[in-house]
Amino acid sequence: MIKRVLITGATGLIGSELVRQCHLDGIAVNYLTTSREKIENTTNYKGFYWNPIKNEMDVEAFNGVTAIVNLVGAPVSKRWTNNYKKKILDSRVQSLNLLHATLQKTDHSIVHFITASGVSIYPNSKTKLYTEEDNDVDNTFLARVVSQWEATAAKFKNLGMEVSKVRTGVVLASDEGALPKLVQPIKLGVGAPLGDGEQWLSWIHIRDIAGIYLFLLKNQLEGKYNAVAPNPVQNKKMTRMIAAKFDSPLWLPNIPAFVLKLILGEMSVMVLEGQLVSSKKIEQLGYKFKFYNLDNALEDLL
Repeated sequence: MIKRVLITGATGLIGSELVRQCHLDGIAVNYLTTSREKIENTTNYKGFYWNPIKNEMDVEAFNGVTAIVNLVGAPVSKRWTNNYKKKILDSRVQSLNLLHATLQKTDHSIVHFITASGVSIYPNSKTKLYTEEDNDVDNTFLARVVSQWEATAAKFKNLGMEVSKVRTGVVLASDEGALPKLVQPIKLGVGAPLGDGEQWLSWIHIRDIAGIYLFLLKNQLEGKYNAVAPNPVQNKKMTRMIAAKFDSPLWLPNIPAFVLKLILGEMSVMVLEGQLVSSKKIEQLGYKFKFYNLDNALEDLL
């Protein structure tokens, strides 16, 4: 039975919810932070300093820990300049390399390593349902990031650990992430489907994504897992459902793809492309989703 976990990215969107669920389950949390001001020290929540850019890390973070959950990574929803693309990749790979190098030369009792990953590794498709068995990789920047992220995480097997990769869909939460960005124009009366509106959105409620991490932790499950709700929706349907919640008419035509490409540049793939992703594997292992349908998720979050 796991008693203490080390979480990187513990103060982020998913990390905060995972910490909350761990504590409810009686699991203590150590966490790594790049800000000395954010270090807390209570019995079940202990902070430790690290700096992946400078290869610095407090090895006391491993004390009493039997598993690591890695959630660290620069947000992908900022404009992709060449410098920022480098930051997106480095923030994921450098942090893993530092953890790996530090563990190699430290006495520890860690047996399970879980890392975030993304469904953006799968090629854009409107018809194919992707499972964890699919080895096709898209040719986008994000897919290349996810591939390198997963390859770096795989090295933890050499340290004798079980390795789990959580391929995360679009996380829906009230105040952060994708949902407020989708809601804002609709509330202002200028919402519209993006592109042809038929691109799939494999979404997941914030409580379920943290719930899946907790499930993998408690059952020490290794391998790749799609972390998406059982019922993906197309962009046009999600837009209509959000509009209905606010009783806001959708009177504008779809926003053309070329306009989004002009505004967002290469980053437009995030809103114009999508993947239809299966949640069957995690369900068959016994994870019970709290939010199966988008309607229930939006009801809860809005």
